[in-house]
Amino acid sequence: MSPRDATFLRRPHRRLGRWMRSLRRWPLFGQPVPLRAYVLAVIGGNLALACSELAHTSLRAGELLLFGSLLACGAVCIEATRRLGMPAGVSRDLLSAWWLPVALLLPPLYALLAPIPLGLLLQLRVTRGPVFRRVFSAAALGIAGAVASATFRAIGAGIAGDAALVYSHAWLTDPAVVAAAVACAVIFTIVNMLIVVFAAHLADRQMPWRGLFWDRERLLLDVAELCVGVLVTIACVASTALLIVALPPVVVLQRSLMHKQLRAAARIDAKTGLLNAAAWQREADIEIGRALHAGAPLAVLLIDIDHFKRVNDSCGHLAGDQVLAGLSAELRLLVRESDLVGRFGGEEFVALLPQTTVAEACQVAERVRIRVSESVIGVRDRRVAVTVSIGVAMLGTHGRDLFELLAAADLALYRAKRAGRDRICLFNGGTPTDFNGGTPTDFNGVSPTRLSGTATHGDGGSGEQPEAAGR
Repeated sequence: MSPRDATFLRRPHRRLGRWMRSLRRWPLFGQPVPLRAYVLAVIGGNLALACSELAHTSLRAGELLLFGSLLACGAVCIEATRRLGMPAGVSRDLLSAWWLPVALLLPPLYALLAPIPLGLLLQLRVTRGPVFRRVFSAAALGIAGAVASATFRAIGAGIAGDAALVYSHAWLTDPAVVAAAVACAVIFTIVNMLIVVFAAHLADRQMPWRGLFWDRERLLLDVAELCVGVLVTIACVASTALLIVALPPVVVLQRSLMHKQLRAAARIDAKTGLLNAAAWQREADIEIGRALHAGAPLAVLLIDIDHFKRVNDSCGHLAGDQVLAGLSAELRLLVRESDLVGRFGGEEFVALLPQTTVAEACQVAERVRIRVSESVIGVRDRRVAVTVSIGVAMLGTHGRDLFELLAAADLALYRAKRAGRDRICLFNGGTPTDFNGGTPTDFNGVSPTRLSGTATHGDGGSGEQPEAAGR
């Protein structure tokens, strides 16, 4: 074999190797294996259902016209709101107002296909997120729509006979038809929610199921979407031309919803989901004013990840972001709903605890310190463990405004760092006081003294603590 022939035969293998290496860099293949398999299964299921329905569905001009009209209304909604932008993370819209009529009035094939063009328009015209997320969302909506469509057509056959329900006067005269439509709209919402929630659980197993399923604002929005979708469906039944009348109020509602979400997103730190520094300071000032007026106790915790730069240097900045997100999740679990937790900058977090005495504040800080030191965060093929140092300051004892409290907590945090890290330090007048382990029963609310409890990490400036695994 000549050298030229050998080079020619090696070229396909090189191309395949380059293709495989580029495939590994796709965002989907950076996800946990169970999530990756689940996403591919949902997308594959959607494609299989679409192929099956395509083989058994005959295309009719009237159905194609209605399908195109509803997609056009959805596209107008997207274009009318795209200049507002899209909030980071999971956002909500009113596009279900157009997907529900497709599911209820047309065969399941159209429900499977409807999210694809609108998802593509969102990706190209609004925000370019990871492609696999957009495809997964379209597949989840398609499957939910197909289930609702098949269910409604089965119920409709029992209510209105074998006659198609599209343009049927039964929609306007028979309450059973409307009730069936509402029930199928609920099925659409539930199926879509279950598919998405399970993916969210696979992405973050530490997030409690209650937080994924139950949210009052989300529930109210689901009800509003359901009602708007059913009303648009009834308008389509009366006349497709009524879509021109239904479109403007849906656009206004969608713009209002996006504006509210963008305002809420402006308060949130994108990497951690906690309040950002500006929002936390605004809300903390309000809480401090209330506490001063009522004479109630209040504590501020300043929390800093020890040796965080080593995590970034050894594992990369994406791993550092995962550590920040993991610590944020732990903080949310360890505080009350009335407490304010925010990211103060870099690897520094801050918590304001209303109605909290000095003993309770130290107990909360110790729970945070222990929970973080016992947690291990999986990052690719490595396991990263970190510790935190915490400075504690009390309203009244250490300051009467936010600036003074943060300054006192910062001095206490500095002392904790100097004393060896992985510890809590309470600011006591001009001198920060160490608190290591034990139960802070020796503290009183005015002049805390040094606790002589069971220290678990050594005392004083004995040098650095042993490095945690993965650091």
